[in-house]
Amino acid sequence: MGCSPTHFSAIVFILSVLKAYASDSYIAAVYEHSVILSEETNLPVSPEDALELMNKNMDVLEIAVKAAAQQGAHIIVTPEDGIYGWVFTRETIYPYLEDVPDPQVNWIPCTDPERFGPAPVQKRLSCMARSNSIYVVANIGDKKPCNSSDPKCPEDGRYQYNTDVVFDSEGKLVARYHKYNLFITETYFNYPEPEYVTFNTSFGNFGVFTCADILFHDPAVVLASKLQVDTVLFPTAWGNTLPLLSAIQFHSAWAMGMRVNFLSANTRNSSVDMTGSGIYGPNGPIAYHYNTETENGQLLIAQLNSRPHLSPTYPPAVNWSSYATSIKHFSPTDQDFTAVIYYDLFTFMELTKIEGNHTVCQKDLCCHLSYRMAEKQEDEVYVLGAFDGLHIVEGEYYLQICTLLKCKSTDLKTCGQPVATAQTRFEAFSLSGTFDTSYVFPEVLLSGVQLAPGEFQILSDGRLISQNGTSKPVLTVALFGRWYEKDPPHPQQASP
Repeated sequence: MGCSPTHFSAIVFILSVLKAYASDSYIAAVYEHSVILSEETNLPVSPEDALELMNKNMDVLEIAVKAAAQQGAHIIVTPEDGIYGWVFTRETIYPYLEDVPDPQVNWIPCTDPERFGPAPVQKRLSCMARSNSIYVVANIGDKKPCNSSDPKCPEDGRYQYNTDVVFDSEGKLVARYHKYNLFITETYFNYPEPEYVTFNTSFGNFGVFTCADILFHDPAVVLASKLQVDTVLFPTAWGNTLPLLSAIQFHSAWAMGMRVNFLSANTRNSSVDMTGSGIYGPNGPIAYHYNTETENGQLLIAQLNSRPHLSPTYPPAVNWSSYATSIKHFSPTDQDFTAVIYYDLFTFMELTKIEGNHTVCQKDLCCHLSYRMAEKQEDEVYVLGAFDGLHIVEGEYYLQICTLLKCKSTDLKTCGQPVATAQTRFEAFSLSGTFDTSYVFPEVLLSGVQLAPGEFQILSDGRLISQNGTSKPVLTVALFGRWYEKDPPHPQQASP
């Protein structure tokens, strides 16, 4: 039976509506992987032995990819170092590396694996994506030969890069990103020129960067603010650093501060305190995982808005200093003391009463807190803290931070040390600061290192508030500010 033009037009209209509706949201997956590590990363291995180890990890990742696809996921993110591990030398990482071409070459490694030389890892990842009709995001190593005509060429005649790759649902390589902000231990990789890697899909515009990149302006802020991606893909090998930089805490805060979707896949390894993966939206965490009890992997799946900035629930822009600069100081600061958080010397004041209004300042930053505890626990101490300065350990970057946190013990010298449990409940709190930067990331972390979705608000005048209390006792409330303009130059020109 044929269609009349009217019927045909109606069908086309219905299909276009369905397609538009389908792309309003998508299903995202992240996999926290317990990486199978090489027993000895200081001794060179053969390419065959390197591939054997990588295949063991990809066996596990493939199970996660299949499971995600079966649950309808459009895209899955796997961790940094998830295929071969970490802490190599330039020589011992080399057998694990492949030449990753520019995605503009229009290549499906699954169907044409030898086009750019041996690429068994890229072939397998491509086939995972293709056979499961899902985008696969993975972290591998790229190698690029160079010679003496290039003044930056390393002595061994090659560049080596920490590299994210993205394969679409047909298995085609659609994105390649070289990590720009290497961690202090990654001496076996080279610094690339800065890259701002994005790709478009029917379910949104995506950007990708890796681990320590999140702490810096390039490429992270450029992707979210200037290029306005809808979702950031984030392979990471993140060692948790309480009280301010646990993975779920900071990654969810960054997503809220930058108002983007954020898919964070971490490794799981207790020896280096690695755990914490999540699917985060501009309004808070949607699904997350934090596990220090077992070494098991974990698959997270959740539905996300494809274009969050078009959503009626998209959060408004925040003037982070508006409220704090409009009020007088709450209290004198003659009770201040100093203590250290992650090598930074904070100015603190103790919260001695069950409720109060306090201000603590350091340099140009003044932090204001109003709070009310449900009851004052005798064996727990809480403080209000401020830091305004250059962090110089394991990376150099300028911070402005306001925080309410629980001290490790009743000894004030322990304030700022890692603590994972608490008993004190807050019925209400409001934290704000006189920030000189517009890049501030709001954190709330509860006892057991758990997030607090829906239990606090960010007001457009820069206040982080909770009016109805939190479901668990409070570990940390923070406004984590990054003043990028005061960062030292990037060590891009450093020799390997």
